[in-house]
Amino acid sequence: MALALMFLNLVLYFLGYHSDVEKFATADMITKIGFWVVAIGFIVLGTIARRDETPKSENFGYGQALMTGFMISVFAGLFSIVTNYLYLEVINRGFIEIMIQALTAKAEAKGLGAAQIEQMEKGVRFMMKPVVSAIVVMIFMTVCGTLVSLITSIFIRRPAVEDLTA
Repeated sequence: MALALMFLNLVLYFLGYHSDVEKFATADMITKIGFWVVAIGFIVLGTIARRDETPKSENFGYGQALMTGFMISVFAGLFSIVTNYLYLEVINRGFIEIMIQALTAKAEAKGLGAAQIEQMEKGVRFMMKPVVSAIVVMIFMTVCGTLVSLITSIFIRRPAVEDLTA
């Protein structure tokens, strides 16, 4: 999941969406949609794979499906700490500046004052520090993945099948 999201960021980077303020809003929308598609896809596929590993004679209920999706989310969050750091600190060191420029332009278009824009910029710079960003990414991935798991587990659970040959 983390690698798929990193791949999406790399595609956007190489297409110039993460280095141009004018394209940033489009990149942001693509990233949000891509995140949900990847999160849902990987959680569903991972939970189904875990269910298929469980013998049909054993129950794979809502709780097991939810725990599987939750664990996928936790590990995706942990791996995203690394991929996020690599992207922001090694691959695209100018990403934060582009993001701040895009957010500033958006805030100015809404009519926010210089003091409000300056506060927003301070907040963004704080949130994008490596340690803070790592914590936020971990929490975000875990919470979003758990929300997805709460819903998908309803459809992926499976009751035990009785063995009629006994």
